[in-house]
Order: sequence, then structure tokens, then C-alpha cells
Amino acid sequence: MFEVAEYIGIIAFTMSGFFVAVRSRLDLLGVLISVFLTAFGGGIIRDIIVDKTPYTFTHAVPGFMVLGMMILMIILKFHKRESIENKPLFIISDSIGLVSFSITGALVAMQHELNLTGVLALSFVTAVGGGITRDVIINEVPFVFKTGFYGTIALLVAIVLYGLDQFGILNIYTTTLLFAAGVVLRIVAYQNKWSIPLR
Repeated sequence: MFEVAEYIGIIAFTMSGFFVAVRSRLDLLGVLISVFLTAFGGGIIRDIIVDKTPYTFTHAVPGFMVLGMMILMIILKFHKRESIENKPLFIISDSIGLVSFSITGALVAMQHELNLTGVLALSFVTAVGGGITRDVIINEVPFVFKTGFYGTIALLVAIVLYGLDQFGILNIYTTTLLFAAGVVLRIVAYQNKWSIPLR
């Protein structure tokens, strides 16, 4: 279950990292860095927190997936298209990545027997850590700080996943249902411009 969610998140965030890099008019090296940070940054931070060798550093598949996906997007000339970032493909891929990594972060926290605070922290860091690192490097205000409901999705997913585990009903079916619900909620929140009011 962890590996499936991790791979889905890697593919989805590879796409969103590529779109952000293209919008920022980065060169090939810049695109590569943006893609790798977005896809792996959060997971690396998560694994370091729980004193574990990052998954990306011990498995070859994630790296090949990112390179393959990036090459495919270049072949399909996604870098030639205008205003990609606000198009449905970007929103969907970013939403899938957000929810997938929220799930993997929470799963790792529960595997290490962390409490609810730890589950929330690792879920959030895994989901948005890579994007924050990428945005800081390209000198942008991180996306999660500009829309209040983006990071909230990660926290909601973590709370539900923790609850499922506490009630003994955490399995592939409930996790899949949570994944679908999280993606739909993120897309609906984006379409309706939901945010957490400052006052």
C-alpha cells in the first residue's frame, strides 16, 4: 500500500514540478532540479525525521520513474504549451500528488508508532515539503502559503487515516476511498477557491 501511494505521488509531483519549472522559464538543469525536489523532497525530509535512509536512496525505481516521466513530457512538448499551471492536467496531477504523499507520510508515522501530532507532521511535510523547497529555490512564495486549503487537505487525510487505524479498519479499500475523496476535495476546493479566512 505504501509503495503504490509513493509511486503515484512521485509520478504526479514529477508532472507538477515540470509545469512549475516551465512556467518559471528554467533551463534543462533547472527543470531537472525542480522535478526532483518536487517528487522527492518531502519524502526525503520525512524519512530523515524518523531516522530512516530515504526511500529514494535505496530503491532505483523512483529515479527511473522521474527521468522517464520527464523525458516523456519533453517528447510530448509540454514545455511548449502556454499557461499550463492553471490547466486541469496540472491541478489533477498536483492534487493526486498531494493526497498520495499525505497518505505515505501518515503511514510512515504510524509504522514508527508516532502519536497523532507525529502523524499530522509527517503527512504535511511529505505532501508539501518538496514543493516548498522548490519554490524557495526559484524565489517564489510557496504555494501552500498562498492558499489556505492546500495544506489543510494533507492534515484532513492524516486525521482520517489515523482514525481508520485506531478503529482497525485501515486497509487497501478504505485507503483507496480516502485517496479518491481527498483528490475530489482538493479539486472542488480549487474550483471554488476555498481558503481558511484570516479572521
